[in-house]
Amino acid sequence: MLQNRTFMKKTKQGGIRKVVREHYLRDDIYCGAPFCKACDVSGARLSSTASKILVVDTNVVLNQIDLLENPAIDDVVVLSVVLEEVKNKNIGIYNRLRALCSSSSRRFFVFSNQNHRDAYVKAMPGETPNDHNDRAIRVATQWYQNHLGTAVPVLLITNDRENKRKALEEGISAETVESYVKSLDKPELLDLIVQSSSEDVSMEDVEDLRPSKRKVVYTEHKPMSEITAGLLRGIYHQGKLRVNRYNPFEAYVGSESIGDEIIIYGRANMNRAFDGDIVAVELLPQEQWHEEKSLVIADEEDEEEDVHLAPSSADDAPRVTNLGQESAGLASGVPSRPSGRVVGIIRRNWKSYCGSLEPMPMPAGDGGIAHALFVSKDRRIPKIRIKTRQLGNLLDKRIVVAVDSWDCLSRYPSGHYVRTIGEIGDRDTESEVVLIENDIDARPFSSQVLSCLPPLPWSVSSEDLSNPIRQDLRHLCIFSVDPPGCRDIDDALHCTALPNGNFEVGVHIADVTNFVHHGTALDNEASQRGTSVYLVERRIDMLPKPLTEDICSLRADVERLAFSVIWEMTPEAEIISTKYTKSVIKSCAALSYVEAQARMDDSRLVDPVTTNLRNMNALAKIMRQRRIERGALTLASAEVKFQIDTETHDPLDIGMYQIREANQMVEEFMLAANVSVAEKILKHFPLCSLLRRHPTPTKEMLEPLLRTAAAVGLSLDVTSSKALAESLDRAVGDDPYFNKLIRILATRCMTQAVYFCSGDLSPPEFNHYGLAAPLYTHFTSPIRRYADVIVHRLLAASLGISRLPDIFQDRPQLTSIADNLNYRHRNAQMASRASVELHTLIYFKNRPTDTEARIVKIRSNGFIVFVPKYGIEGPVNLSKKGGEWLVDEQQQKVKRSDNSISYGVLQTVHIHMEVVEPQPHRPKLELTLTEK
Repeated sequence: MLQNRTFMKKTKQGGIRKVVREHYLRDDIYCGAPFCKACDVSGARLSSTASKILVVDTNVVLNQIDLLENPAIDDVVVLSVVLEEVKNKNIGIYNRLRALCSSSSRRFFVFSNQNHRDAYVKAMPGETPNDHNDRAIRVATQWYQNHLGTAVPVLLITNDRENKRKALEEGISAETVESYVKSLDKPELLDLIVQSSSEDVSMEDVEDLRPSKRKVVYTEHKPMSEITAGLLRGIYHQGKLRVNRYNPFEAYVGSESIGDEIIIYGRANMNRAFDGDIVAVELLPQEQWHEEKSLVIADEEDEEEDVHLAPSSADDAPRVTNLGQESAGLASGVPSRPSGRVVGIIRRNWKSYCGSLEPMPMPAGDGGIAHALFVSKDRRIPKIRIKTRQLGNLLDKRIVVAVDSWDCLSRYPSGHYVRTIGEIGDRDTESEVVLIENDIDARPFSSQVLSCLPPLPWSVSSEDLSNPIRQDLRHLCIFSVDPPGCRDIDDALHCTALPNGNFEVGVHIADVTNFVHHGTALDNEASQRGTSVYLVERRIDMLPKPLTEDICSLRADVERLAFSVIWEMTPEAEIISTKYTKSVIKSCAALSYVEAQARMDDSRLVDPVTTNLRNMNALAKIMRQRRIERGALTLASAEVKFQIDTETHDPLDIGMYQIREANQMVEEFMLAANVSVAEKILKHFPLCSLLRRHPTPTKEMLEPLLRTAAAVGLSLDVTSSKALAESLDRAVGDDPYFNKLIRILATRCMTQAVYFCSGDLSPPEFNHYGLAAPLYTHFTSPIRRYADVIVHRLLAASLGISRLPDIFQDRPQLTSIADNLNYRHRNAQMASRASVELHTLIYFKNRPTDTEARIVKIRSNGFIVFVPKYGIEGPVNLSKKGGEWLVDEQQQKVKRSDNSISYGVLQTVHIHMEVVEPQPHRPKLELTLTEK
């Protein structure tokens, strides 16, 4: 049956045109119930023993997704009209709903009501889209009731009072979320229910929210119309709010409109904004601007709005005086930083938070409901007020809580319990907290994903060897060099001396796209995960282990498929020619960095692998020096290495990761391959190539580095990456660690490198600042990064090996993929750091330690130190040392008022490190000064 759908569409020129589309209606769409007598039940997903079948409306999905994800809720019909509306309103919840509908362990069934002849409804004249969708949901529910008859009750779940009223009038069984959950006799499920402001609120709830009973705590947010007008007129400034990790009462909003960070002091000025929210900020009068950020460790209760100020009023409180504020001479030299207040939230960044409960001193409500404050493990997150019926069982647990609302009458946001993670302090529990807080998907791969893999054992076939697109390179002496114990080996190398005195050098990358085909469940899963995540004690794979550790891993002495970049190079590392080819290789050695370095250093070894290593290393040194001369930065980071007990997974030792020449050699050729591939794909696909750029840091971003350098007598030139690189080379102090510290500080002033679609920017914006490369991409790690999978497809298409998937013609979709890759890459980094912090706490828990540290930043009441031996950074709070301290933030110096002792930036200090728990369930590594 054919229906014409007519709607109006706005053109790019601002006009309106009528669009008519053919809409086919069918009568062979099945209901998904296995006991149905009329339908084909081969694809049934609902239970054969279901006591009820639930049909949920859009608002229930949008507001109650945490409840729907609970295993107690099953046999749910999700209408296609609901699925589409959820997709348009919240892509995150849409993805969670799709996961429920595709999970083999859940009984959720998608019914295509919009294509069913008896369930389809045509829009009525004057009917709003919301009313049309509500009517479509009621019609589909009515169809289910009639279709299944007395076999099983069908129940519409809606919190919309009007929709429920109409349903009951039309003979449809309907209930609110709360009434249905109460009927299940599982009180703990009631904790998951959200009372959204967009839904109808019961009178009992209204009684608790009477404005007359409560005072206004925060300023009302401006309406979006006023915010938009204010942004256009320059009255307000838009940016992402970032809360200070050491001080939750201080935040920064990077504003392009004023070219600087706006500092937000105190909860009142943050005005209910969360870390990561996109906010509108109004600048305060200039006389209220602050000269520098303070440093306070978030141990205090956040009941006081001025808790960020150093204590000075109490007689027994140690005093810290900022010379930049008290000395007129110094004050004139300290630039005031713009300060402001949040006037509105443009986009919320609320997510699920992990932490524990702090019981509130108030009696329990009716029905055993207790009020409690949730304390997030992340100090940047305010406490969250929740109601629970299971307080006694949750007090010693890490739990997940979601935020529902935060009105101006409440000191704290309101939220609801989602689920329990495990016992507080248990390592597995705390590791899962790291994953949840960083939105890392660590679920096992689904059966649909695993079904895309070739059967094991897998080996190169005769068809692979005879394929004309694939070159047989098994005769070459190819080897890999990786971290010790690496099993997902995705790159290998070779270097052969040619008769003409040149070298043939090859980079061979696992041919992942031979197994991960576009549009499959495996590809979609990898696209969503974006990257593998490396924690201290385990790896969370982007692709299933049969691929990462076997089929695609370029292990020694086995034949594997690869994608190769092969150069002819002169002994001076000049590239004569470049060739790209699919290949078959057989690695002759899988070396660790230590093993490769030992081979190169042992003059007695002259075997082919060692000779090739030495030749490659000689070429790499020349290539590296040439990059540096072009302006590439040699930066440094504090990479921490743990020795882990193989049985308990507890850390046995901790230290800085050591970089060897072998590491740098591999890095150099991976960089060269990435640059060569970037040039190739951009030449063929100038509008849809996936590239990676590193934006030039702004002057404001480099200011902390310049100030620190000036304080120790260094003058750094930051006019270009080349000038900065040369300045860093000249930054040599009396001890060997001085230069590394300066480079670590320089690293922290940089922007994040990001993926982008070439059609979205102009060529000058493609530049990679850190590498001083006009073009760059990621090609060399397709086992671990989905960006490389995309680039492999682009390279294969540019060589005529395969057709480019249609998605590459959809630029908005490509941009969305790049955005997700950036998000996933950033989260993976944050999860890795959080895992290091967790294991650092575990290691030092019963190991109080005295050691040396270097001051890297001085603040108004303390300084931040870096501990070279362990790669740890943290704050030292001077206000805990007693006496009066005088701080000169401009000169980056601090001294006692009696001049008995003083400290300067980059100076060595002695500290004591010990794990303490100033607040329940919030252990931290406290660093205190031990004056020697």
